[in-house]
Amino acid sequence: MLKTHNCGGLRAAHVGQEITLAGWVNRWRDHGGLAFLDLRDRSGIVQVVSDPDAAPGAHAVARQARSEFVLQVRGVVRRRPDGLTNPDMPTGEIEVVARQVEILNPAKTPPFYVYDDSPVDEALRLKYRYLDLRRQRMQRNLILRHRVVKYIRDFLAARDFVEIETPILFKTTPEGARDYLVPSRVHPGEFYALPQSPQQLKQLLMVAGFERYFQIARCFRDEDQRGDRQPEFTQLDLEMSFVEREDVIALAEALLTGVIEDCCERELLLKPFPRLTYAEALRRFGSDRPDMRFGMELVDISDLVAESGFGIFSKTVEGGGQVRGIRAPGCGSYSRRQIDELTELAQREGAKGLAWMAVGEGGEVRSSFAKFLAGEEIAAIIERMEAEPGDLLLFVAAAAPVVNAVLNGLRLELGERLGLRDANVLACCWVVDFPLFEWNEEERRWDPSHHLFTAPMPEDLPLLDTDPGAARGQQYDFVCNGVETGGGSIRIHQREVQEKVFELIGLDAAVARERFGHMLEAFEYGTPPHGGIAPGIDRLVMFLAGEPNIREVIAFPKTQQAADLMAGAPSPVEPEQLEELHIQIVDE
Repeated sequence: MLKTHNCGGLRAAHVGQEITLAGWVNRWRDHGGLAFLDLRDRSGIVQVVSDPDAAPGAHAVARQARSEFVLQVRGVVRRRPDGLTNPDMPTGEIEVVARQVEILNPAKTPPFYVYDDSPVDEALRLKYRYLDLRRQRMQRNLILRHRVVKYIRDFLAARDFVEIETPILFKTTPEGARDYLVPSRVHPGEFYALPQSPQQLKQLLMVAGFERYFQIARCFRDEDQRGDRQPEFTQLDLEMSFVEREDVIALAEALLTGVIEDCCERELLLKPFPRLTYAEALRRFGSDRPDMRFGMELVDISDLVAESGFGIFSKTVEGGGQVRGIRAPGCGSYSRRQIDELTELAQREGAKGLAWMAVGEGGEVRSSFAKFLAGEEIAAIIERMEAEPGDLLLFVAAAAPVVNAVLNGLRLELGERLGLRDANVLACCWVVDFPLFEWNEEERRWDPSHHLFTAPMPEDLPLLDTDPGAARGQQYDFVCNGVETGGGSIRIHQREVQEKVFELIGLDAAVARERFGHMLEAFEYGTPPHGGIAPGIDRLVMFLAGEPNIREVIAFPKTQQAADLMAGAPSPVEPEQLEELHIQIVDE
């Protein structure tokens, strides 16, 4: 080894010891005689002092070093002089007096500072990702990710789960996003697909009798990117046999609670995790991914304004729509400009307008619509909304889906403005009882709300023949801070039920056999009841690290345009490679 100790591991107990360190120069300072180097490795930073009188050779080499030079330092640990300790550094009580310094490799001036976390353009960071990953914040994030994955493996192994790898090259199947296709040289004109998830394979492992399987699975989806999406991502894939919905949820909650409490210092706000039905989540929060860090729940006033003099409200209710609102505490003094900003947000989410009412500190009311209402109607609204002096009430009148989308958007915006969406707090919940199907008006057919293999609630099985839209799926979503972080379900394990679902979604029987024949046949060989869940590792670690997007917790992520700026991928390939694969590029 080129070093005997790690830089960040040195303490007062090492005083007097001769040691050898190796690492990068974090910063270099010359104080008119003595030279000071902050030497960094993965473990942290320690100060190295070079004295020209005590070790002239070491001092001469040390003075040549600059930021990001790779050095080997031999020296002695000593206490820092009185008054010069640094309480902000774990190694701040000591320093290393250099006796010998060797430059293992010089470095060009980096394109941005590595030694601090000052803002840097993300494109530049991704182009020089190997330098960005030297920064302490990024190293903390990836080490946190390692700890999370290790905790998961240890937790599941202790509960009799078996880790099994599944293929990366598989068959293209409809999963809700576009597949990444891989051409086959051996079978010209035919393609593999990279898995969007190991869904079919983990179910087949249950058919195979493994009963408890897990995998830290790489998944691929060719879809438009955003802060919490990447073309390739990692999930914990987990499947269990002979279980019901509550069994999977209980195990997953114990695992997720343990990960949060063991691997990060953020406050877990709600424990045990609240359980909301899909309908309740929409009613209370306007979203099936509710941010539970704060209240500001939606309130229905349709019955109070159904016969009011405000035509927008009364006609909406008469036409089958809703009038609902939220209470923004302390925002009653909002200016007209601020309210106009909220109105623009509401219109972007689909509303035609935004009705508002501000309750003054003395109980007086400012409003865009109060003049059309009787005094008792205004009083009833204020009481229903539980409004207090200084509050702002916002209302939307429309069909239920529009009301939900608009009020959810307003709720999140106001939560942000009021500082209620604290990144240091984690608020988790389960959402259950999702509709099994969604009606696709354009295609005139049912679409699965989750995926093709989700089992209906046992009591709703007859509805597949009479009223598919009323059938609920045995699906459950894990939501953290308003983001779906994992989802799962009890799966279909009977061929006739699976074929019925294929029929309802308009999948021709012959096509179903061609795409899923291996699964349908497997269901005839004694398939146990089974279910599972797949929390996203990237999203989970993003929350634990307090980062704004998953690129900050992935070693080599892609950009929003799914490009690798460091390596220059995707990129053209040689004509010979295309010829071998029987592929021709057609210019647009």
